[in-house]
Amino acid sequence: TFPDVNMFSNSDEAVINKKLPKELLLRIFSFLDVVTLCRCAQVSRSWNVLALDGSNWQRIDLFDFQRDIEGRVVENISKRCGGFLRKLSLRGCLGVGDSALRTFSQNCRNIELLSLNGCTKITDSTCNSLSKFCPKLKHLDLASCTSITNLSLKALSEGCPLLEQLNISWCDQVTKDGVQALVRCCPGLKGLFLKGCIQLEDEALKHIGGHCPELVTLNLQTCSQITDEGLITICRGCHRLQSLCVSGCANITDAILHALGQNCPRLRILEVARCSQLTDVGFTTLARVSMEPDDLLSTITDGTLIQLSIHCPRLQVLSLSHCELITDDGIRHLGSGPCAHDRLEVIELDNCPLITDASLEHLKSCHSLDRIELYDCQQITRAGIKRLRTHLPNIKVHAYFAPVTPPPSVGGSRQRFCRCCILL
Repeated sequence: TFPDVNMFSNSDEAVINKKLPKELLLRIFSFLDVVTLCRCAQVSRSWNVLALDGSNWQRIDLFDFQRDIEGRVVENISKRCGGFLRKLSLRGCLGVGDSALRTFSQNCRNIELLSLNGCTKITDSTCNSLSKFCPKLKHLDLASCTSITNLSLKALSEGCPLLEQLNISWCDQVTKDGVQALVRCCPGLKGLFLKGCIQLEDEALKHIGGHCPELVTLNLQTCSQITDEGLITICRGCHRLQSLCVSGCANITDAILHALGQNCPRLRILEVARCSQLTDVGFTTLARVSMEPDDLLSTITDGTLIQLSIHCPRLQVLSLSHCELITDDGIRHLGSGPCAHDRLEVIELDNCPLITDASLEHLKSCHSLDRIELYDCQQITRAGIKRLRTHLPNIKVHAYFAPVTPPPSVGGSRQRFCRCCILL
């Protein structure tokens, strides 16, 4: 229902302003998002003051509001919020540059979380400003800011010692020297995202392993130069590691799986897609140790699934995407394992060509199963999915069955196509 129009008149004598004290109105406004606050600011003079009060602007995310903003907007926000602002996301704001972020850094010195993901105009100058004025910064996202170099990491290490999470994915100018400077002065790092930093070698990983004992998440996707040597150092120095992504690192072997099993008992997520040198032997070793993997990505076979079913009773999420060697027999062992009945929530079997409806029969006793991915499983049928749903009525099944192209018109010279073919 809509409130009475008199309560929202332009007069500061409106009923709501008389009934509720300003402190209570300010508290109500603190729960509103950016768009709603801006609308409230246009209602009356008193609401304008309340809505634009800095205490209401402690967390701002412009991604869903407006991304085509200019630097002056960020400057105005920083002046309005001042020391109240704790979290700001400028993700995808391509028009924001170093000058605006310098003003921001000077005005918002209590900032703790800042996302500049995709702000391609910024350079090392921005990190210098953050280093100089924002000592409380804990989370910084610089993904796809391709002008960032080692100088930024050195600046952050000098002025932001509380840094816990840093994302410099696709900042491909960063080398081991920048990583070394960062980790030596930021011992509390818990999350480090280095996806696409193609210049990084084993030497950089040795610095991380030697100085980041609190590290929980590490993403090294497509860092193609790293080998077992560097990753083993990570395993030995980062015993709290829970999530590791080395997809696309083609040089690593089973030695990494052995090192993870021996040194990282808290590991829950392991992504190793396109690591073709990993084998069932390594995964068997990993599965036998005391770990609770939530997510496992690789090209593995039934032998690994057998070991997982035996040694990982708390398995919740299993991704077998593009594991072209697994068969119904491996799924049968998984479905009869201790994790299946109460724990397993998600299984991804897309692009597994040997999987048939028999696998779905083996999974029907997985009472906690919430989602199953079956894209491009050519031997899965609608009938098989229907039977699975009779046992698990709430399961989300993601599958695709290509429409059959109609036969040519009888007696006609023109070929007939289905709608999909016409669109293509």
